Order: sequence, then structure tokens, then C-alpha cells
Amino acid sequence: MMFRIARLLGWQDVKQAYRRSAVGPFWITIGMAVQIITMGLVFGLIFKSNISEYIPFLASSIIFWGFISSTINEGCLAFVSAEAMIKQLRIGYYEYVVRVVWRNAISSLHNLIILPIVLIFFWKLPGLQILALVPGVLILILNVSWVVWLLGIVSARYRDMPPIVSSVTLIAFYVTPVMWYPSLIKDSQLAHLLLGLNPIYHWLQIVRLPILGQWPTWENWLLSVICACLGWALTILVHRKYRNMIAYWV
Repeated sequence: MMFRIARLLGWQDVKQAYRRSAVGPFWITIGMAVQIITMGLVFGLIFKSNISEYIPFLASSIIFWGFISSTINEGCLAFVSAEAMIKQLRIGYYEYVVRVVWRNAISSLHNLIILPIVLIFFWKLPGLQILALVPGVLILILNVSWVVWLLGIVSARYRDMPPIVSSVTLIAFYVTPVMWYPSLIKDSQLAHLLLGLNPIYHWLQIVRLPILGQWPTWENWLLSVICACLGWALTILVHRKYRNMIAYWV
């Protein structure tokens, strides 16, 4: 029974968004496939990269980045958009968090269809490293979940947060190795700033590298787990302090 309401609401959100559409959520998949091909060819030439190496890298990066960014942006409205339910039903606030994460996970699962097609086309099949994808995805979901919960509380109190988060997410897209290889940064201090101190980079690495046939580093795993632990600790403290105010703020 746990999370049942959240799962049902998530499915309902997806169905409602693509009601009377012949292709449904696969419109996003088609759009993302076109985006990957276009960006792969253009930026592959700009970066003078091997297309057979660059497009699989870009495909895995864009798909998981799409999940992270859309979940975080929608998470700002996790409680605000559920105002009527919060004021009329007594269900845990975690249900609204799971609703947002589950809804975006469904859309991302449709986009994952692109990856095996790209890998087979360029014959870049992963080895045993693909087993690391399972714990990587779990840790990624844990991280975006606490971000959604925390931003949902803050955004309920301060309505300026959603546009601010949207702008920060856009900046993060450019400073995080989504379109470009991490190895392109030769300056060690700059690399430490943009990569080592960037949690989203490590979140991407633990799900991207297994698909590309590589093992994430211990630093990727450690910092991702630490980020999840600290993030959840902070979120729980904030929720305990302000949970009785959320219904008034929304």
C-alpha cells in the first residue's frame, strides 16, 4: 500500500499529459532522438571527436540529465501544485515527492529505448560494467528525491524559487559535462571546481559510465552516497520543523 497513491497519481499525470495523442509520451523520445543526432553531429565536429564515441556518450548524458533537470524543476511545485489534495486529504508529504519522481521516471524509461539502438548501431556494447547501473540508478533517485522534497518545501514558502531553480539548472547544464568530455579540462584547479565539487557530475558518472563500458571511480560513488546522506539528513530536519506550515503556505 505504501506509495500506491503516488504511483497512481504519477501514472494519471502521464496519461493526462498525452491524452488523445497517437504516439503519447514517445513524442518526447522522438524529440530527444532528433536532439541527440543533431547535437552529436554538430558538437562532434566542433570538439573534433570520434562520432562513434561521442554520440553514445551524448545519448547517455542527455537522457539522464533530462531526468535530473525535469525532476528538480517540477519538484519545486511538488506541494504547490497539490494544494487541493494537501488541504483535503491526510496523506504523507512523501507521496507528493514520489509522485514527481515517478512521473519523470516513466518519461525517462521511454527515452532509454534510444540507448540500446545507439549502442548497437555503433557497436559499443557494455560488458560486466553494466551491472553497476542498478546501484547507480538507485543512488541517483535517492539524490533527486531529497532535492525535490527540500525544494518543494522552500518553494511553498517562497514562490520565487521555481524560476531561480530553473535558471540555476540551465547554468548547471553548461558547467556539467553533458555535451563535452570531462577530459577536455586541462587545468587541474578548474577541473576540481567544475567536476570534483559538482555533485551532478558524480550523479551522471555513476549511471553514464556503466553504459559506456566503464567503471565509475570510487570518488564518484563516495561523493554521490555522501551527498545523498547529507541531503536526506538536511531534508528530514527541515521537514520536521516546517511540516505543519506547508498546508498554510500552499
